[in-house]
Amino acid sequence: MIKEAIILAGGLGTRLRESVPDLPKCMAPVAGRPFLFHVINYLRSQGVEKFIFSLGYKHELIEDYLSTQFPTLSYQCVIEDQPLGTGGAILLACTKAAEKNIVVTNGDTLFKVDLHKAAMFHNHNNAECTLLLKPMTRFDRYGVVELDEEQLVNSFKEKQFYESGNINGGVYLLNKDKFLDEEFPAKFSFEKHYLEKFYPVRRIYGLIQDAYFIDIGIPEDYNRAQSELSRPPLDLSTVDKSWTLFIDRDGVINHEKKEDYILNWGEFRFYEGVEKAFQKLADKFGKIIIVSNQRGVGKQLMTEQELRTIHQNMQEAIETAGGRIDKIYYCTSTDNKHPDRKPNPGMAFHAKNYFDSVDLSRSLIIGNKPSDMLFGKNAGIYSVFLATTNPDVPFPHPDIDLRFDSLPDFAKAL
Repeated sequence: MIKEAIILAGGLGTRLRESVPDLPKCMAPVAGRPFLFHVINYLRSQGVEKFIFSLGYKHELIEDYLSTQFPTLSYQCVIEDQPLGTGGAILLACTKAAEKNIVVTNGDTLFKVDLHKAAMFHNHNNAECTLLLKPMTRFDRYGVVELDEEQLVNSFKEKQFYESGNINGGVYLLNKDKFLDEEFPAKFSFEKHYLEKFYPVRRIYGLIQDAYFIDIGIPEDYNRAQSELSRPPLDLSTVDKSWTLFIDRDGVINHEKKEDYILNWGEFRFYEGVEKAFQKLADKFGKIIIVSNQRGVGKQLMTEQELRTIHQNMQEAIETAGGRIDKIYYCTSTDNKHPDRKPNPGMAFHAKNYFDSVDLSRSLIIGNKPSDMLFGKNAGIYSVFLATTNPDVPFPHPDIDLRFDSLPDFAKAL
C-alpha cells in the first residue's frame, strides 16, 4: 500500500480569477468546501495516512485551513521561497518523505485512481515512476473536433481539448530514493526534465485507469465540480438495504461516563429503548457497523479482552432483542493522529474494504460528538447527531445533516 502522499498546492489559479479572486487554486470552494478537502479525503480513502503539502502562493491560507480543519491529520508543509516548477516542488517535498514509495498529485485536480492496484503494478515492475493515465477522446466543450497540429498543441496548453488516447492524469507513484539520487537544479519541470528525459533509460511506466477525473483549473470543470462533488440532502425515506449504518457506541447505544471510560460490562448500561431500536435498524439497513474510539485500552485502564467482553455481551443483548451488529471496529490508540481514531475516517475505509456491499455514498454515521460528525464528512458519508450528551451543539451545522434526541427517535423516523 502507498501510505504517503505529496500534494502540489502552490498554484495561483490564474484562469479562475473571476470566479475565485485571490485564492490558491486548491482553496477554491467546491460543493461547500475548499477543493483540497476532496483531494485529501479521497487519498485517505485509498489508504494514504501521511501528507506533505508543497505550497507557494498564499501558503498561509492553506496552512491555516489545515491546522483548523484537519488538526488530526498527519501532515507537514514545505514552502517554495520562489516558484520551483513541478519538479522542484516534488524534489523539495521528497526530502521530507519517510516512505520509499509515495504518491504525488496536484491540489487542483481529482483523479479517483485505485491506488492499491497502482501500487501492485508499480511494485511488480520495480518501477522508479508510474504515471497514472486517463483514457480520453478528442473533443472540445461542444463536441468532437478536428484540429491541425498547431491548434492541437495550443489546445493542450490551454487544457481545452483532448486527443483520443491516454493523457497524463497528474498522479505519479514515485520511488523517492531513486528520484533523489539524480542531480537536478532547484527549479525544473518534472514532465520535461524528468519524464521526457529519462523514460527511455529508466524504469518509468504508465498505467491506464478509466476513473473519474476533473481539473478545476479549467473554469468549465470548476463549475461542473460544484454539482458532481456535492451530495443531495439526506432523505431517510430513501434508506433501504443498500445503505450502511455506522454507529458510535458510548453516548449513543449506552450511557457514557463523563470524562472517563466504560471499563467493564458491569458499568455498561443501555439507553432506554436502544435494544428494541436495533430491530428497526436491522430491518432498514444492509449493514450495521460500530465505530468507536476506546482510548481506555491504550491508557492501560482496561485490557483489550475486557473491551471484547463488553462488545460480545452488548451484541448478544441486541440480537436477543431481534437486532444485529455486522461488525465492530474500535481504535485503542492514544495518538490523535492515528488514521483510525475519529474524526479520522480509517474505520469507515476498513469497513468498505471488508464488505463489498458497503457504498460510502449510501452510508451515514450516528454519533453524539462533533468528532463523529467530522468522521462522517471525512469519510464522505452523511452525519446524524444525537443530542444525548452534548445538547448545546448548534443545529443547523455544516457538519450535521440531521439531528435527533436519541437512537430510538432516529429509528422511529425511518
